[in-house]
Amino acid sequence: MRKLLIVESPAKIKTIGKILGPDFKIMATMGHIKDLPSNKLGISLNGEINIEYVVLEKKDKTIADICKAASHADEVYLAPDPDREGEIIAWHVDQEIEKIIKDPSKRHRITFNEITKEAILNAILHPESVDTKKVAAQQARRVLDRWVGYEVSPILWKRVSKGLSAGRVQSVALRLICEREEAIRSFKPEEYWSI
Repeated sequence: MRKLLIVESPAKIKTIGKILGPDFKIMATMGHIKDLPSNKLGISLNGEINIEYVVLEKKDKTIADICKAASHADEVYLAPDPDREGEIIAWHVDQEIEKIIKDPSKRHRITFNEITKEAILNAILHPESVDTKKVAAQQARRVLDRWVGYEVSPILWKRVSKGLSAGRVQSVALRLICEREEAIRSFKPEEYWSI
């Protein structure tokens, strides 16, 4: 029985390979494999938010290699980092592998916080499925990044300097600071007495 385990970082391959032995093939995505398109918004709002994902530049080969390995595997373990970004990477990889391995019981999401034999074996013994709530959280963050970046950055280019970009957190924080400064400047001190 041949098993495939997919991590995010290639730096983990050798150590995990020593722990799991020859029954496992370990591969890495080297970060995200899909994202919003770089040349357009990639988000539409038709009663619900629709997100368009495209394969990132130079990730076609990574996806092809993973799918080829999956076609020879009895089971696939998705083990990107246990955070929002790792969850969406696992989700995107699962979408690609699903084309090869239709049976969802053969595709597992596992997480571990340390690269030790105990942590990795425990994760394999207790597989889960991709956490769609974490995926949704990452998508919300990415959509906000894109909307704010696409809408506010061109204003910065016109008013401040070309090449600047606006972030979803910084833009809101800047607005709060500006509103507070306006309130301070418009304050009219009046003398009053309390008896």
